[in-house]
Amino acid sequence: MEDDRGIDEPRPRRLVELAARLEAERAATDVRQRPRPPVTGEALSYVYEVTKYDPADRDEHGHYTGSEPSASDHGPVETAYLRAVAAFAEESGVDHLVIREPHISGPVHFTLEPVADDHGLTGLLQGGLAGFHDGAVVPVEVGLQLVRAMLRDSGAWCRLEVESLFTVHVGWDQYLYVGSSRPCERALTYTRSLGLFPRRRDASPYAFAPDDPLQAQRPADDDFWARLHWSVGVNRAALLEETYAGNASRWHRLTRDTIDAVRSRLIPRAQLAVWPDLLTDVDTAMAALPDEGLVEIIWEDDDAGITRAVVDGTQPDAVTSQLTGARAAVVLPLTADEREPLFTAVLPDSDGILRARWQTETTPGDRNWALLRTLRRGQVLTGTVSAIASFGVTFVDIGDFDAMINLPELSWRPFDHPSDIVSVGQEITAEILDVDMIRERVSLSLRALQEDPWPELTQWVGLVVTGPVTKVVPFGVFVRVEDRPDGLVGLVHTSELHESARDTIGIGSTLTVKILDVDLARRRISLSHKQAFAAGAEADGTALP
Repeated sequence: MEDDRGIDEPRPRRLVELAARLEAERAATDVRQRPRPPVTGEALSYVYEVTKYDPADRDEHGHYTGSEPSASDHGPVETAYLRAVAAFAEESGVDHLVIREPHISGPVHFTLEPVADDHGLTGLLQGGLAGFHDGAVVPVEVGLQLVRAMLRDSGAWCRLEVESLFTVHVGWDQYLYVGSSRPCERALTYTRSLGLFPRRRDASPYAFAPDDPLQAQRPADDDFWARLHWSVGVNRAALLEETYAGNASRWHRLTRDTIDAVRSRLIPRAQLAVWPDLLTDVDTAMAALPDEGLVEIIWEDDDAGITRAVVDGTQPDAVTSQLTGARAAVVLPLTADEREPLFTAVLPDSDGILRARWQTETTPGDRNWALLRTLRRGQVLTGTVSAIASFGVTFVDIGDFDAMINLPELSWRPFDHPSDIVSVGQEITAEILDVDMIRERVSLSLRALQEDPWPELTQWVGLVVTGPVTKVVPFGVFVRVEDRPDGLVGLVHTSELHESARDTIGIGSTLTVKILDVDLARRRISLSHKQAFAAGAEADGTALP
């Protein structure tokens, strides 16, 4: 089998039972198959490829031409592999191994041997399949049994590692990769004596390599759970998918009262995906069933149990029979580009540190979180006005995310409509007032970057000025006290209007007033026409400052 390791391994036989239709579904299920990352460097200084394939049985192109089968013999050769791993572990000084990135086979598998019903895990791990999780610590003896299951393609796969000390990775067709911080000369000699062929490699082709090194995976921290509480509370979400070993997952239907209980039962380092609620109209849910192809159906029965199944859209009757008695259901695609939850996360360890190396498929919600986590109050950024809502809020695109500017934050000075200050498509610079990670909101301010005219106005208390009336209300009139179109306005309460003006004043009228008070905290200016009139300001014709 040719792959990115730069060598040819023996080519596995095609399983006869893989029909053409299932082969077409391979792209849809590859996202849930055993990971095969590209060759990458790793911290360990000594990495060895251990095989049963004699280098003498390769042609000038490196193609294997010998007769060794690429399946496990379940006997002496398999035992030799396990003894070699044990020898490397002993010389590396490790007595335990850590399970990393565990996977189990999905609905379609491409192995030489049939997948075992128990995935080769029966009796190995406390808690059964739930014990096959990232970060689980097992004795070397149990680790060897996991290696045996992987050599047999029983359906389970994982990396076995001890950070900075030791690794074991099982590849396709009986290729084994052992890494150590020590040269392990005795183990190498012993491995050769077992009839196996070790050779030094720069790195294991199965060493972990993130799909996207730049992707920051969201941790399921307190912010995540607060976001989930809020989403469930406003009926945006109600279904939690917990994936802990590739295709091994559990589903939880949530209410505000059950989220904390579900959280306490989650398997360590699980991947989490949040979805909208199931549809209580099962017939409507089934209308999304495609005419062909594999899909996943999630349903809740009368006992509130959640069940998942991968079904064939060409057999609707069989699907319908499975849903007898279901009180809610949903149909989900299997392909990664169509399968889009609301947002995802990975469980951190009990100390709050995210050590799991999973990367979920990013959703718009995940991208919002990734952007919001880079933002801080007081930060100044540039964006483009994307919309002005009918209720006055201005939306600003700050990188595929719409932040908002509430009316008071557009300007210190009065205006009639946001379009007096900004226009759609305009590039603006604003300051961040708040980043709400729970509701995924960013509040901006234009006026925070403008000079505040109000403190200077406090020096005007006692002055008499003349300005136009801008608004007439039942309790008085507003007068502009600055000689500019967007000048600040103050209120002349009805009790402060001279009787000579009460019946004749209107919008646009000129009024002479005395500035009584400037309230900075409430942003209010109190004016008096009576006191200005008594001081003879009408006769003097005092102008605006």
